[in-house]
Order: sequence, then C-alpha cells, then structure tokens
Amino acid sequence: MRKGKRYTQEFKEAAVKQITERGYSVAEVAERLDICTKTLYHWRSQLSDKPKSVQSSDEKLKVAKLEAELKRVTEERDILIKAVRYFACNPE
Repeated sequence: MRKGKRYTQEFKEAAVKQITERGYSVAEVAERLDICTKTLYHWRSQLSDKPKSVQSSDEKLKVAKLEAELKRVTEERDILIKAVRYFACNPE
C-alpha cells in the first residue's frame, strides 16, 4: 500500500489561506493544487485549532483610536440629526 504525498507546513498554511483569507472554495483550491478536498478540509480544521496570534500593541492602539473616533463621529451625527428635527418642527 502506497502512502500519500507529504506536504510542508508552509504549503498547508498557504493552501488554507487561499480558502480562509482569499475566499476561494475548497474545491477550487484542491483542484488547482491537485490534492483531495478531504485533505484540504483536514488541514483547515487542524490549522483553525491553533491559537490566534496576539494583537501587537500597535494594532491595539490603532483599534482604540478608531473606536474613539467612531464614538466622536457618532455623537456628532446624533447632534446633527437632533438639529435637523428641531429646525424642521420650528421654522422661523
């Protein structure tokens, strides 16, 4: 009985990234790489069990800044909506 091909970890990760990050279907990637879809599903489940990388402090800082900006812009929008309603009801 012949065993299947051996693939490097980098190859497996690259194949799975085509599905998870680039949006290709499992069938497309399997056909392009000439591997079985079952193998690709197995790799995907193995790699999804790995813990996600921790966000760097730069990324956390950027997220915090964006959340603060979103809050500010939302408040500005709400004020403008209230002003429009006020002037629509009280024409002078």
